[in-house]
Formats: sequence, structure tokens, C-alpha cells
Amino acid sequence: MNTHLTTALQLATAGVPVMPLSADKRPVANCPACTNLACGARPNMKTPGPCTCLAPCHGWAAATTNPATLTAPAWASAWRQAGAVAYHPGGAGLTVVDLDHADAIAWARRELPATRIVPTTRGEHWIYLGAMPSANAVRDGVDIKSAMSYARWLGPGTGTMTDLPDAVRALTVKKPSPVRPVTVPLAAGGGECRHRTPSYLERGITMAEQRIREAAGGVHATVYRTFLAVLSAHGRCGCLTDAHAARLFGAAQAKGETVRHCADAWSNARTALGM
Repeated sequence: MNTHLTTALQLATAGVPVMPLSADKRPVANCPACTNLACGARPNMKTPGPCTCLAPCHGWAAATTNPATLTAPAWASAWRQAGAVAYHPGGAGLTVVDLDHADAIAWARRELPATRIVPTTRGEHWIYLGAMPSANAVRDGVDIKSAMSYARWLGPGTGTMTDLPDAVRALTVKKPSPVRPVTVPLAAGGGECRHRTPSYLERGITMAEQRIREAAGGVHATVYRTFLAVLSAHGRCGCLTDAHAARLFGAAQAKGETVRHCADAWSNARTALGM
């Protein structure tokens, strides 16, 4: 039996979802129909294509603990091509902190609790109990491999595996973009002015900022709808200034929106209103 397949079956028996990996660390198509992504899968292998074989047939989504699948004739060519075995850490309830160089390892030793360590060709894998979203380049030389990702199997490693710490989870938390001043197109003026007092406009901007800040989900949609409402109520007479727009953009950026998305949402709202 193929050596890599033997390793894969041993891991599968232990409850670790596995898959074949090529020598250049890319997932191998597990059937001829999917060679060179002919099935329509995306190049990053994170979205398997509409395969007609043992779907999904490659990438992290194909990692399995089922011996019948691993030894199926449809996967025979994949194991012949395999240069290594990979596994889906998130599927096994694990998170791999992939440290690519000595500085990254030194950082982990200072900042993270000790856990099981597996040496790699360039650095180390620190493996914790618990799954989380994956992310690349969370800091220099550090990747997180867990849900919707795969890691190369390099052996069991040494040390006692410990629970996933908050310090690792925090690495993937999206930080708000720094608020930058922007210039956005405003209405040319000339429409009927509804702002009989300055407080009317100020109250509208303040309420819009609050609506964006309090968005619990669907931030993109909330920002667009809020921009649309502000422009509809305050944007036709020329009283809305760059300073007002910058406040709204600032509130959106504090929720993690990019300046480009803010500008697009503002422009799309103006277009929708015929401005």
C-alpha cells in the first residue's frame, strides 16, 4: 500500500480528517475529472467545484476520516501523485499556529502558552486544542490554520497539547481601519432646504453615526442604507458638507469598513437618488 495512504488511514482512525498533498504542498485532485481544476474549483481550493465524483474531491473540504473514501478507486491516482499527507485542523478540533522563521518562534515563546510543537522545514507548528477561523499573515511569519484550511502532517510532535488561548484567537480579530480624511462628492445644491435650524441637520448626522456604530451584523448593508437615508433627507440643498460626510465615513471605518467601500456606498446611494 502507498506509504502516504497508510499514514492517512492511521490518522483517520484517530479521528483526524486527511487528504493527499502534492510535493509542492498543494492539494491533489482526487479524481481524473478534477485534474488542473477542470471541475471548476477555485485555484485556492477553498471552494470545491461541482464534481460528479466523490464530492468534494479535493482541498480542505475533501479531508475525511472515512477509510472507504480514502481507499476508493476514484482517489487512487491522487495517492499515486501525493508527496505528503495533509489534514484539516479545524475538522479535528485543532488550531495550528504556523511559525515560519526564528523571529516568529521567539515571539511565540514570549507570548503564547506552551503546547505541542512540530518542527517544520522553516520553523514550527504550535498545535492547540480548539478550532477557530483561519488567517494568513496575522503577523510577520505567522499563519493560523484551522477551519477551512489544511496543514501538512509532519509527525505527532512533542509536548502536551493545551487549550487554544485567547491570545491566538485575538490574532484574527479584524481591527478597525484608521480613520482617514476623505473628499466625497456632495450635492450641488439648489434644492429645497429643509434645515430650518442647524440642529435639524446635526441631529440627522448624529443619528446616522449611531445607527452605524450599533450595527450588530450586515455592516456593509447598514452603511449603504444609512448613507442613502442621509443623502435623501439632507443631500439636495447643499447644506451637507465634507465634514458631515467625513463623520459618517469615520463611523463606518470604526466598524471595519474600508475607505474604498465607504466611497462606493456613498456613490451608489447618490446614483440611486439621481444625484
